[in-house]
Amino acid sequence: MKPPPFFLFLLYLAVSAAATTTATPSSSSSSSSTLDPKQIQALESLNIPTARDPCIQPSPHNATVCDNSKPFRHLVSLHLSNCSADLSLSFTALKSLSSLHSLSFTNCHTYPIRFPSDLSLSLTSFACIRSLRRLTGVWLSRFVNLTDLTVSFTPVNTTGLYVILGNMHKLKKVTISHANLTGSLPRHLHQNLTHVDLSDNKLKGNIPTSFTLLEDLECLNLSSNELNGVIPTEFGDLTSLKNLSLSSNSLSGSIPDSISAIPGLVHVDLSNNQLNGTVPRFFSELKGLKVLKLENNELHGVLPFNASFIKRLDVFKVGGNSNLCYNHSVLSSKMKLGVAPCDKHGMPMSPPPSKDSSGDGDSDSDSADYDDDSADDTSEKKEQHHGPNKVVLGVAIGLSSIVFLIVFLILLSKWCG
Repeated sequence: MKPPPFFLFLLYLAVSAAATTTATPSSSSSSSSTLDPKQIQALESLNIPTARDPCIQPSPHNATVCDNSKPFRHLVSLHLSNCSADLSLSFTALKSLSSLHSLSFTNCHTYPIRFPSDLSLSLTSFACIRSLRRLTGVWLSRFVNLTDLTVSFTPVNTTGLYVILGNMHKLKKVTISHANLTGSLPRHLHQNLTHVDLSDNKLKGNIPTSFTLLEDLECLNLSSNELNGVIPTEFGDLTSLKNLSLSSNSLSGSIPDSISAIPGLVHVDLSNNQLNGTVPRFFSELKGLKVLKLENNELHGVLPFNASFIKRLDVFKVGGNSNLCYNHSVLSSKMKLGVAPCDKHGMPMSPPPSKDSSGDGDSDSDSADYDDDSADDTSEKKEQHHGPNKVVLGVAIGLSSIVFLIVFLILLSKWCG
């Protein structure tokens, strides 16, 4: 028996009403922010739009990440970028953001203020890139629980690196580059560091042996400073190292043979120093090596590499070492290494070419144009040397024949007369 049409109509109305009632709280919930109201006010004071829920739809220029706490969620990560000129960091706003674990600034040229202690202790990651004018080492040193610190293209006024790093016992990655740092490298470093980048500063003095105690270190970049002295012989103890850059300093002495004990090296840049001695052969035994830059030093002797090793590299630079040469029976002159071929005494035969082969140009030409079918330079020179002698000899024989013929005709005419 079918239900009457009127009953079906009433059932339809009931279902529609229930669906509407269910949907209304949902849409109402989605329109209201789930973020803690105090943190919403803090974001508004930092000129961050909060019309949309920052936990669900972050601002295009400012990244936010929230936890899942109830009844309100809290910010755990905040990235401020391209800040407005009138941005002001207020102590009250920062105190409301003490739930943050990660805080970063990019192109925010505001003045730093004293952070609330709760926020300073909560942060595990802090980054400042082209931001926060008048930054000091004492100010940074308060973030004692950091595992990751990045300061780049931002001057830091400090009496030494140890002021910043001394109490950061959990630190694993530190980058303080283009920061106008002065003084010397710290003599004591925390053993759990995996990444150290102190490039493009004004650091002076030797590389302390304390750096060679960092067994977990994977990246070390001390380039573009004013460091001197020798590379510590204990560098081979850095068995986890993958990237090493000591370029553009005043380092002297030879390249330590102990580096051969670092199996995972991928990038080695020792260019633009005053290193002497010969180029170690062990580089060719590092299977993962892709970049080797040794240009503009005082290295000498015969380059110990064959063509297959050089072709395997993405970048290879040895130019600017005036007493370095290559064996022309092993390497082709068309490889454009930036050094001259060796004579029989292992000395450069002539100055290296000045154009297109200095080894200091673009990386595409550093190891390009590997043509092993080129003729031997010595054979070409021999041919050029013997060519003129054969011509002179031919002319001499021709003239002698003519003189002989004339003398013979004179004698023959006298004999017949």
